[in-house]
Amino acid sequence: RPGSFTSQGSSIKSSCQLVAFTTEQAGILRILCVTDLDFSPFDDDLLVTCSADETVKVWHVCGLGEEVQGPKTTLSPQDGRLEVVQLHPCSSGIVAVGSSRGAQVWDVNHPAALAGIASTLSHYTVKLVCKSQGKIKVRLFRTFMRQQEMRLWDGRKLSSSLASLSLGTSNGVRQEPPSAMCVCPSSCQHDGKQKPLFVTVSDCLMEMSTRGVAMVPKLAVDVGSCEVMRVLQLTDGFIVPVSYHVPRKAGQDFHSDLYPDTAGQAAAMKAEEWWSGENRQVETVSLHPDKRPKPCAKAANQRVVEAPPPVNVREVEEPPSLIFSSSGRSSGSSSAAPSRSPSSTSGLSSGCQPSPVNARSVHSGPSSKFRHLQGSVLHRDTHITNLRGLHLTTPGECDGFCANGQRVAVPLAIAGGQIAVFELSQPGKLPDAFMPTIQNSVNVADFCWDPFDPHRLVVAGDDAKIRVWKVPEGGLTDTLTEPECVLQGHTEKIYTIKFHPYARDLLASSSYDLSVRLWDLQTGQEVKKLKGHLDQIFGMAWSPDGKQLATVCKDGKIRVYDPRRSDEPVQEGPGPEGHRGARLVWVLGGKFLLVSGFDSRSERQLYLVPSDCVKSGSIACAPADVSPSTLIPFHDPDTNLILLTGKGDTRVYVFEIVPEEPYFMECSSFNSSEPHKGFCFLPKTSCDVRDVEVARALRLSKSSIEPVAFKVPRVKKEFFQDDVFPDSAVWWESSLSAASWLSGSNSQHRKISLRPTDMAPVSEAPKEAPVRKYLPSSVYLEEKTDEQKKEELLSAMVAKLGNLDNPLPQESYEGVDEEEWVRTLTLISLMVVKYRQLLCSSICTW
Repeated sequence: RPGSFTSQGSSIKSSCQLVAFTTEQAGILRILCVTDLDFSPFDDDLLVTCSADETVKVWHVCGLGEEVQGPKTTLSPQDGRLEVVQLHPCSSGIVAVGSSRGAQVWDVNHPAALAGIASTLSHYTVKLVCKSQGKIKVRLFRTFMRQQEMRLWDGRKLSSSLASLSLGTSNGVRQEPPSAMCVCPSSCQHDGKQKPLFVTVSDCLMEMSTRGVAMVPKLAVDVGSCEVMRVLQLTDGFIVPVSYHVPRKAGQDFHSDLYPDTAGQAAAMKAEEWWSGENRQVETVSLHPDKRPKPCAKAANQRVVEAPPPVNVREVEEPPSLIFSSSGRSSGSSSAAPSRSPSSTSGLSSGCQPSPVNARSVHSGPSSKFRHLQGSVLHRDTHITNLRGLHLTTPGECDGFCANGQRVAVPLAIAGGQIAVFELSQPGKLPDAFMPTIQNSVNVADFCWDPFDPHRLVVAGDDAKIRVWKVPEGGLTDTLTEPECVLQGHTEKIYTIKFHPYARDLLASSSYDLSVRLWDLQTGQEVKKLKGHLDQIFGMAWSPDGKQLATVCKDGKIRVYDPRRSDEPVQEGPGPEGHRGARLVWVLGGKFLLVSGFDSRSERQLYLVPSDCVKSGSIACAPADVSPSTLIPFHDPDTNLILLTGKGDTRVYVFEIVPEEPYFMECSSFNSSEPHKGFCFLPKTSCDVRDVEVARALRLSKSSIEPVAFKVPRVKKEFFQDDVFPDSAVWWESSLSAASWLSGSNSQHRKISLRPTDMAPVSEAPKEAPVRKYLPSSVYLEEKTDEQKKEELLSAMVAKLGNLDNPLPQESYEGVDEEEWVRTLTLISLMVVKYRQLLCSSICTW
């Protein structure tokens, strides 16, 4: 909630990337009762605050993912309650502080004030001061009359104001922006008369009461939609952006008359230079998108604060020279403010590399053929229901549950780390009675199925041991208490375990002892130990060719190992900045690493890193949303689709990854009605290719396991869609043994077609001849004579009367005299002839 205490300062301030506001909560940023705040015009992360404890603090608020440790600098004016604080517009490090006793000027790098000014305003309180064309505009609050005024002063003659405007009365300093105004120079002439100094341009009717208003810097406005100003309204529960637009055609053209050069973000001088008497102005920069200066390396590491669409404001009559319009909520346009997704950038690229490309900011270019992918939960007959006692708080490095094409394993919240195994071929409601389980004896840290043996389950426990279990054919019938073998070597709790994609019996594990170890399950011995990690290992993944192993660590590094060559990383580069968690997977045939993690503001991000140059950082990123759970990626190498979701989410994101810009092509996402506790994807062979199903997953809820199918909508489903179903690898067959791989051998999986024998590929489908929907234009353009038109009209009218040659219903009746029939038919014939004559006469007259 915003602050409710009385203050003459601002309640909300904005930089190009951040928004700060005062709050009722005690101890935020270790400040007691903040009275005013201000962002540096030269550093979007530098915030200055003054408070009721008579101190001024300078904060660096770049990393909002964690608690700010403390202020960079603290000043103590000792001049009573501080009310306002303002940074110098041209010099770095100069701060002006105002209190009830006067004003002081400080250099943040020195412990004493540079100058002090005694207060001379006894009946007015200065609310806003700005400089425009040699004049100073001051908003005054007359304390004894409760009268709000706007006054214009000439800085060269302060004995009296040039103009004033009454803004009404209030019980406090006016917070709502009553109108947008233009301040015109006194020399401006309009229709032979001097134009008034205050010109009301547009009124803005706010929907909620205002706690504060802040102006967004000019460098942050959207010039593409002709936005000339944006303010932020602070209410009791919202920060609402209000955008002002000039009603012009938005597009590729830059309207230079609306956007003159504005002050840049480079200080003109240092504090010592200004205090010694120098006066220099900040260099101006162009707002043209092609001429704006490129962000510095630090700015590239930050994410732009995004705003929702602007609120509805009321349009009024405006002068011809200055016309502002406001985008309404009813229009449904979001161009007035940056959208949620296109504005973000990532900071993992090096200085010699181009800035990362944002996936959703590319509105033109190729589109994915999977963009209309549809996810749907299959029929209830395929569900496994009546699950009880599930363990829903598995570690963040664990997926929550795992499945192969035949069975699924789910941990239970029962002492001893028990795991339930369900056969996918036996869906339905589980009995309430006791069911057999695997008793792991310790809590489960991570577990996975052997890709080459669907009956072997490997479980890592909290006791730093790895246990290998064998599930009998047909599923569990009795409780398993003795594993096949136990792998020992780690000294602390294990994070994750991963099987090698080609070599059978080869397993990799990571642990709290900051090591990654390779195991030969055939012998039960450790064969390799990889070093080089400095903190918790969030995730690891084998390369598609099985030669390398990549890891992402809490220390913000991505490491790539070649285990057969060295136990130290062969590559190392920057990873996600956030420390909540991360995952990674190899994509595009091993050319790139896709990393899901958090940025410095704890917002979920996707990064694409070239695998041959990890040290250069990411080349593209895609923002997701704000959530505490890590996005778990699933990669389909056949279609290059990435499907991501987190434990506790309700949405599954889908992207197609391409090796050139825009890199990320977003597809339709799947949304569930309630949060899922886990999401596990099944092998490609589980998909129904006849229904164009490209992926199938299992969704774990509180009491059920539900299959989810992802399908591509196609018309000719009688043909095999070979464009979305290329030959798939036979991943369930091992190519070599662990010993062969360790000795230097390499192999690849053979590939097979997923096409059923009774389906023809759509690429060989016969081409249908185009069907003309309309008659050729020559038919409509053919000229007809008046006689032809008259004959057509007569034929149409007669056709409505019916065919006289057909028998009438009365002819089937009995008891009618034949002479009466003749008279009736004669009368009808005469009537028809008369009608034709009248009709022809009417047509000729017309």
